[in-house]
Amino acid sequence: MANPEPLKDPDGKPLDPAAQAVVDKVRRMSMLSSIATVLGISVVIVMIGWRLYRASEGTPPAQSDIVATLPKGAKVMSTATAGDRVIVTVEVGNTVEIRSFDAGTLQPVGRLRFVEER
Repeated sequence: MANPEPLKDPDGKPLDPAAQAVVDKVRRMSMLSSIATVLGISVVIVMIGWRLYRASEGTPPAQSDIVATLPKGAKVMSTATAGDRVIVTVEVGNTVEIRSFDAGTLQPVGRLRFVEER
């Protein structure tokens, strides 16, 4: 990485070889630092783009019409979300049921029924 024109000191004289070697070493270190910085910034930008691209792949459809059938005379008491589940509390006669659905697909996941001991 030799310069075609040697550097000169403030008096206009060329630098001695030791000083020129130090200047060349600083230039090389500066160039390596610049390359590492550009490479690091490029990696960060690529990773952000990759994460955004991957996040958009698994999104559910914007609107989904699903009908969940309840027993005759059932009454929805409450609804809630828990993580990636939708929880619906239903009263059927004298019993209470908790039904859970997957938030992404709205498919039934489980049912918990509370009955009175006899």
